[in-house]
Amino acid sequence: MWTSKTIKVIAVSGIFAVLIASYGCGTKTAATNTNTQTQIVDVRTTEVVVKPIPTYFEATGNLAADETTDVAPAIAGKIAEVNFDVGSFVQKGSVLIRLEDRDARIRLEQASDQVVQQQKAVDQAVANLRQQQVRLGLKDGEKFDIETFSQVRSTKANLELAEKEFARAQRLYDSGDVSRSTLDQRRSQRDALLGQMDEARSNAAIAVRAINTAETQVSGAKAAVATARTQVEQAEKGLADTAVHAPISGYISERIADPGEYISPSAPNAKIATIVRTSPLRLKIDVPEQSIGKVAVGQGISLQTSAYPDRNFAGTVARVLPSLNTQARTLTVEAEVSNSDGLLKPGQFATVRITQSKAENAVMIPTSAIKTEGDINKVYVVKDGAAHERIVQLGLLENDLIQVKSGIAEGDMVATGNTGELFDGVLVRQMN
Repeated sequence: MWTSKTIKVIAVSGIFAVLIASYGCGTKTAATNTNTQTQIVDVRTTEVVVKPIPTYFEATGNLAADETTDVAPAIAGKIAEVNFDVGSFVQKGSVLIRLEDRDARIRLEQASDQVVQQQKAVDQAVANLRQQQVRLGLKDGEKFDIETFSQVRSTKANLELAEKEFARAQRLYDSGDVSRSTLDQRRSQRDALLGQMDEARSNAAIAVRAINTAETQVSGAKAAVATARTQVEQAEKGLADTAVHAPISGYISERIADPGEYISPSAPNAKIATIVRTSPLRLKIDVPEQSIGKVAVGQGISLQTSAYPDRNFAGTVARVLPSLNTQARTLTVEAEVSNSDGLLKPGQFATVRITQSKAENAVMIPTSAIKTEGDINKVYVVKDGAAHERIVQLGLLENDLIQVKSGIAEGDMVATGNTGELFDGVLVRQMN
């Protein structure tokens, strides 16, 4: 049974507990009110605008190298040096590998020595020709006439005189003024000179044949020099071929060469490397049959890849194939895409937008106004000092602006800064 004293103690304790609880609740409420009142986010805002943007239709495509080249040696040999590896960039003309060149250098030296020897033979033949020409009194290019040969010319003069003396003696003998012996003496002198004339002409013919022989020797020696020089050129090419050069500039996608390995161009797979040129790239676009009338050479395109979803890459339609894929009912179109920074890679899949000639008006906002959470895109419309969350559907990206297909309207003020701190209904203070 409780006493009056006990009841008083219980009553006082209860009152005290109620006071403590009331105080605690009051403190929490006050703190909550204080936080709510001070939650103001500073933001910058931009007015939603409407501007014309190009129209387009979408397709898909795959990126491919502009050029792919398998590099193979021109001659067989053992690899002495390899100057590249997979993934490395090589300039056109740079040396990829060097083969051992000892044998090639020996062949070049032998061919060069042969040129020197043949040139000496030419000099000797020319000297012999000069001697024969001097004997006949000829210069280079002059034609020889036997009648102008010195021995023939002098003998001919004596023969003409002897002919006249014999004719005079014959007349005098016929008139009885000279004896028979005088006539026979003049005949004998003439006949001797006729023999000398035949001998002189024979000597001249021998000299002519000597000149012809010397000229033939000169021509043969010069031909031998030309042949030797051709052998030098071949030996120089053989030496140059010990260095295998890059035929194009690009990246090494495959390496099949190691020092000490013997390679031959006649082997079934003689390549030492594969080079791909990645700038520009070729984008092979599959255009649906119903859209082939919207594509022409020279049209601009933009593409996006999963590796860079927030970035557009520009290109131009360069080639249109003449026929459709009968199974897929698509037309393959090739566009050239600049890739100087090397971000895009052959083999990547791309979503393509092919620009049309007619523009359309679109609602545009800065990309900095977009807040993405998973697959949901949001913006915050600032109105009456508060941020109001709007879920939007995005469209074409144009530099630092992006199209909004639904969710906001022209004239709305959207937050472009501190969007990560915003939520629906939070108070904001515009800083611009």
